[in-house]
Amino acid sequence: MNSCCVEEEYHGGVRCWGGGGGGGVPQWGQVLGRCGGGVPRWGQALGRWRRSTTVGSGVGEEVEEFYEGSECIKANAQSCGECIQVAENCGWCTDEGFLIQGESKTARCDDIESLKARKCAVEKIENPRGEPQTFDLKFKRAEDYPIDLYYLMDLSYSMKDDLENVKNLGTHLMREMQEITSDFRIGFGSFVEKTVMPYISTTPARLINPCTSSHNCTSPFSYKNVLSLTNKGDEFNKLVSQQQISGNLDSPEGGFDAIMQVAVCEEKIGWRNVTRLLVFSTDAGFHFAGDGKLGGIVLPNDGRCHLENNIYTMSHYYDYPSIAHLVQKLSDHNIQTIFAVTEEFQPVYKSLSSEVILENSRLPEGVAITYKSICKNGVTGTGEGGRKCSNISIGDEVSFKISVEAQKCPLDGRTQTIKIKPLGFTEEVEVVLNFICECECSKGGESNSKQCHNGTYECGACKCNPGRIGRLCECSKDEVRTDDLDGNCRKDNGTDICSNNGDCVCGTCECKKRENAAEIYNGKYCECDNFNCDRSNNKLCGGHGHCECRVCVCDANYTGSACDCSLDTSTCLAKNGQICNGRGICECGVCKCTNPKFQGGTCEVCPTCPGVCAEHKECVQCGAFGDGDKRACEQDCSYLTLVKVKARDKLPQPTDQSFPLTHCKERDANDCWFYYTFAVRNETREAYVVEELECPAGPDIIPIVVGVVAGIVLIGLALLLIWKLLMIIHDRREFAKFEKEKMNAKWDTGENPIYKSAVTTVVNPKYEGK
Repeated sequence: MNSCCVEEEYHGGVRCWGGGGGGGVPQWGQVLGRCGGGVPRWGQALGRWRRSTTVGSGVGEEVEEFYEGSECIKANAQSCGECIQVAENCGWCTDEGFLIQGESKTARCDDIESLKARKCAVEKIENPRGEPQTFDLKFKRAEDYPIDLYYLMDLSYSMKDDLENVKNLGTHLMREMQEITSDFRIGFGSFVEKTVMPYISTTPARLINPCTSSHNCTSPFSYKNVLSLTNKGDEFNKLVSQQQISGNLDSPEGGFDAIMQVAVCEEKIGWRNVTRLLVFSTDAGFHFAGDGKLGGIVLPNDGRCHLENNIYTMSHYYDYPSIAHLVQKLSDHNIQTIFAVTEEFQPVYKSLSSEVILENSRLPEGVAITYKSICKNGVTGTGEGGRKCSNISIGDEVSFKISVEAQKCPLDGRTQTIKIKPLGFTEEVEVVLNFICECECSKGGESNSKQCHNGTYECGACKCNPGRIGRLCECSKDEVRTDDLDGNCRKDNGTDICSNNGDCVCGTCECKKRENAAEIYNGKYCECDNFNCDRSNNKLCGGHGHCECRVCVCDANYTGSACDCSLDTSTCLAKNGQICNGRGICECGVCKCTNPKFQGGTCEVCPTCPGVCAEHKECVQCGAFGDGDKRACEQDCSYLTLVKVKARDKLPQPTDQSFPLTHCKERDANDCWFYYTFAVRNETREAYVVEELECPAGPDIIPIVVGVVAGIVLIGLALLLIWKLLMIIHDRREFAKFEKEKMNAKWDTGENPIYKSAVTTVVNPKYEGK
C-alpha cells in the first residue's frame, strides 16, 4: 500500500508526513491528523450493476435475461483500464484466444460470471478491486486559543420577562470566556423584526413607542450592530445593560436577517481569522424564506452586507434568508452558532446548532467520503452524525474515522485534493488522492509489439496509439472508409458490407453489438449469429442446445433442427415394459402406433376393441365349467391356459404381478356368476378361474303365500273401512240436509193433508135429532 500525504499550512510553513495509521502523531494547533495509509484504488464501487448467476453457456431465455442491460459489454471498453472503470463486477479477459472471428476486442470486457461462462479461465480475468481508505483525524481544544464572540440579542416585546436574564447572560459569557483565553474579543448586536406591516404596527405613534402606554419601549428596527468586536469588556457590559425592549405584532422574529448580516459583514463586525462564535438569544421562533410575501417582499435575500451606520437598511426590500442559505453563509465564514433559547423553542433551533462539526471541500467527481465520530465517553456517530461531537471542554480530545472511496476515475487521471477542517476553525487537513486506473497486466505491456502494428500489446489485446485503429492497430483512422478495404468485407463479392451486421475496419469486419448483449454476430463477414436458429416451445433450439451460425447444435440425446426430438425412449414404455406396448414405434420420445386399433401415449388404449372379459368369456366357460360345444371349444380356445383356484381371494392381484392383469366378472345362462383373471405373460395368455359358480338361491314358498294372503286381507279390510267411512259421510250429509229443510219449513195444521184428528165422529144415519 502506498503512503498518503497530509499537508497543512501552519504559521507560514507546510508539514507533510506519510503514515500507515500508526502512533507518533504530531500535534499542532487544534487539529491532529493521521493518515490511514494507502491511496484509494480504483474499482471498488462504480455506478449500478446487476449480480446474477450464469445459467449455462447456451443462449436461452434465462441467459437472455441474465445479459439484459449489462453495463460492462455496452461500455465498448477498448482497454482493460477502461473496462474496470465501468462497474465493480466488470472484468477483462486476457486470454489471447478468447475472441471468436468477427468479434471486437471490446467483447473482452464483460461481467465476471459471463466471462467464466464463455470459458475464460479465472486466472485470465483482470478485476482489480480496491477498498475504501480510512484514516483518523483527532481534534483537541487548545488552551488560550484566540476567540471572537458576538452576542446577538432579541429585543422584541416577548423578551421583556427575560431581559434581565439575557443581560446577565452576556456579562456571564464575557467573564467565562476571559477565563478560557486571554486573546478574547466580544461584540454585541440586537434585532426585532422587519419594519413593515404586518410584522410591526406602522402608525406614527407605534413607530415611536410600539408598546402600550404603560411601557416605554424603543422604536422597532430589524438589526442593529450595537458594539463591534472589542476587547473592552466594560464597554460591553455597559451597552448590554442599557438595552430596552421594542415591540412587534407576530410571534416569529426576524433573527435570520440579523444572523445573515453578522455573518457577511466581516469588516463592520470586526471578525478576525480565528475561532468565531455567535451566541443567538431569543424566546420565539423565526421567519424564513417566503414569509416576506406577507409584507409584499418578494426579492430573495442576496446574502450581502447592507449595514449603514450599523443598522440593517434593506429589511423592507429583501426577504428572509432560507435555512440552507444561512447555514452555507455561516459555514463560508467559519462561524459557529450557539442558540440560547427558551426550553419551548429548543427543538426548533436544535437542527441549526453548530458544535464541533467537520466539513470538507468540494469532492472530486466520483469520490465519496464518510465520517464516524468517536466523542466523549465513547459516544459514536455515523452518517451526518459522524461529522460532529458536542460538549467538548478544554483539553478534551475526540477523533473521527474518515473513509474515502473512489467510485470512478477522474477524466484527466491526475491527483485530486480534499480539504477537511472543523467548522469555525482556520486549521485544515489536506488529503491528496492518487488514483490507480489501470490493470496489473498493463504493467507488463510491450510497446511497439510485433503483434500490434502501431500500439502496445497488453492484457491479451492491442492498445492502439493515437490515430490508429483496428484489432491489431493496423490502420489509420483516415483509411477506414476506402473502397479497397471495404471490398475485403463483402462476402462472395456481394454488395452488403459485413452482411449488414457489422462495420468494415481496416478491411476486417467488426460485428455490431445488439441491444441484447447475449445475441452475438460473428464470422468473417458477420454472416453468423447465435439467435436466428429454429425454436420449439418458444425456446431457442428447444432449450436443449445452442445456436451456432444459425444452426442448432443439440445437447446429448436430442436431435432435430430445433433440438426438439428426444432420443430417450423411457417416455414410450408401456405398463408391460414394452416400447409402445409392442404396437407402435417411438419417435422423439412419442409413440406412433402402427396398429390403427390402438392409441394413447403408449398405444395401450383400444376404444373399438371388445372388452377383454367379454372376449374370453366363452372360452373360460367352456374350459372351466364344460359349457358349450366341447369340440369347438378345443379348437377355438386352445390359445388360453386355464388355472382353477378355490376362492376369489386366491386370484392373482395386479400389484403382485410385473405384467398387466385384468379381473373379470361374468354371468352364464343360468344367472350364475363366475370370476376369473386374464393376463398375457411371456406371450402366453392365461386365465385364473374360481372353480365354484355363484348362483342365486331358489324362492321360499311359505313366506310368499303368507305374504299374499296377508296382503289380500289387509286390502279387504282397507276397502271395508273406506266403504264404511263413505257411508258415514253420506248419512251425515243427508241428516244435515233434513235439519236444514226442517228449520226453513212453515207448517199449517188446517190444511195439512197428512193431518188426522184424534177424535173420530160417527153419525148414526137413523138418528134424526130426537
